[in-house]
Amino acid sequence: MKIALAGIGKIALDQHVPAIAASRDWELAATVSRHGKVPGVPGFADMAEMLEACPDVAAVSLCLPPVPRFEAAAAALRAGCHVMLEKPPGATLAEVHALADLARAEGVSLFATWHSREAEAVAAACAWLADKTIREGRIIWREDVRKWHPGQDWIFEAGGMGVFDPGINALSILTRILPVPVRILSAELDVPANRQAPIAARLQLSQGITADFDFRQEGPQTWDMEFDTDAGPMALRMGGNLLEIGGAPAGGENSIMGEYPALYARMAELVRQGASDVDLAPMVLVADAFTLGQRREVAAFDF
Repeated sequence: MKIALAGIGKIALDQHVPAIAASRDWELAATVSRHGKVPGVPGFADMAEMLEACPDVAAVSLCLPPVPRFEAAAAALRAGCHVMLEKPPGATLAEVHALADLARAEGVSLFATWHSREAEAVAAACAWLADKTIREGRIIWREDVRKWHPGQDWIFEAGGMGVFDPGINALSILTRILPVPVRILSAELDVPANRQAPIAARLQLSQGITADFDFRQEGPQTWDMEFDTDAGPMALRMGGNLLEIGGAPAGGENSIMGEYPALYARMAELVRQGASDVDLAPMVLVADAFTLGQRREVAAFDF
């Protein structure tokens, strides 16, 4: 099936383009971007232009920032295209619900993706926790925004989510592996004096779980989740790719290479089934953190 990729930035070039190239289900037939290009692939400046020029495109994968994404997604759905959304699926919950309603009305598939759920050890962690009682847990998710989002000011604008752009990856894993629902109890948000979105956040969740998100970590990056259970400790390291049980290695591989190919395989499956997958649990937690969060102004931040 022919697919178009919209938003040709770092994540699209690093992950989406190679995943599509390796896929047996998809052919990259067009791109939509104001600046980015993929060599050998027809490029268009806006969604309407691409949809008119490429009527044989069956699906659109959207990697645009959250705020401008809704109009592009809605246009693709109205044109009869299946739509795949990079995380987070939108700037607001209401607009993603609207997209889900539109997809149903148009009879096409909508997939709100969470790439970290496809990390190497997530499925094994989910299976191990299924019959366990969690006594407490700790999430430490710290990375360098200058490395992963160089010069991308939009991420600190209203709707850009700030540190929750990576933090939602942790929450997507958490909502997949826990055997019971989880909710936000309180939050502290550190917002730079010259920005609108937080650069760090600390969350208290139900089940005795805390989360520490920070966009200012230099050097080695930290993507860890640790749980104390009635059967002993369990941990996920390196963004869900390494599993530890009882303090000893128990599976996984330190690689993210399989995450995006798995998403595109899932998208093809949804299209064949005539189904959609729009799980908003991670985004609900982020929205609740903003609702309950106590704002603390911190030093100005510039790239």
